[in-house]
Amino acid sequence: MSVFVTKANGSKQPFDKNKVVQTCLRLGASQQIAFEVASKVEKRLYNGISTAKILQMIFRFLAKYRPSTRNFIDLRRGLSLMRSKPDFEVFVQLLLAHNGFEVTPNRLIKGKCVEHEVDAVAKKDGITYFVEAKHHVNYHAPTGLDESRIARAVLEDISEGYSLGVNELKVDCAMIVTNTRFSEQATRYGACRGILQIGWSLPEHLDLRSMIEAKQLYPLTCIKGLPRPVQERLSDAGIVLIKQLAEENPRRLARQIGLSQVMLDDVVEKARTIIQSF
Repeated sequence: MSVFVTKANGSKQPFDKNKVVQTCLRLGASQQIAFEVASKVEKRLYNGISTAKILQMIFRFLAKYRPSTRNFIDLRRGLSLMRSKPDFEVFVQLLLAHNGFEVTPNRLIKGKCVEHEVDAVAKKDGITYFVEAKHHVNYHAPTGLDESRIARAVLEDISEGYSLGVNELKVDCAMIVTNTRFSEQATRYGACRGILQIGWSLPEHLDLRSMIEAKQLYPLTCIKGLPRPVQERLSDAGIVLIKQLAEENPRRLARQIGLSQVMLDDVVEKARTIIQSF
């Protein structure tokens, strides 16, 4: 008989061993280790087990093979722990820049009616987007229709402003980047109105998770045990990625942000261990 797993929204679905394998592979495990961990998880299942409980087991079992896993928080949770402003906005700017976009951060663009403060302007393949970064602390909460309708209205005002000579920036499309999924209505509206919606698992090959994992652009908040004040001090200095931290000199960084070098030695070493494990 199939064992059913309870998702965060309360719905149930049959347990899929391959999803456990894929999670392990994304965390840097080999095929052999991934299947061994999946088998251990499978033996401890019970009907109605939550996906969160399964994820806890994956991290616990995987840490026995890959100790660096002990220093790492699940990506979805790590993203949710970021400050919406400015950290997630800066994170989105870096994410797009590392994925082939030419990015200008935090622009004020005049429309026909009012000025609009956008989180970034991004250009790629001859298309210019204005970017809105939408962060949710609850990563199970979908990004709804309102954000897409607002983006459409902003695009219309900016475009009319350009036509009237109020601004010199020709914006072709709106882009919304969020750490959650888009609701069904928002997805349909975005497709209809030509809004590029980048969420946790969509669109294919340009979804948030794929872009992060392909370039190892994990946020600082994925480091387990990183004190919040330290994370915020690092973010205020422009360091929002584990990869950025791993490349830092702890002594220089300690002088720059006024934190203990002993503490930063430990944090930087954790960052390097995590990056090297992928």
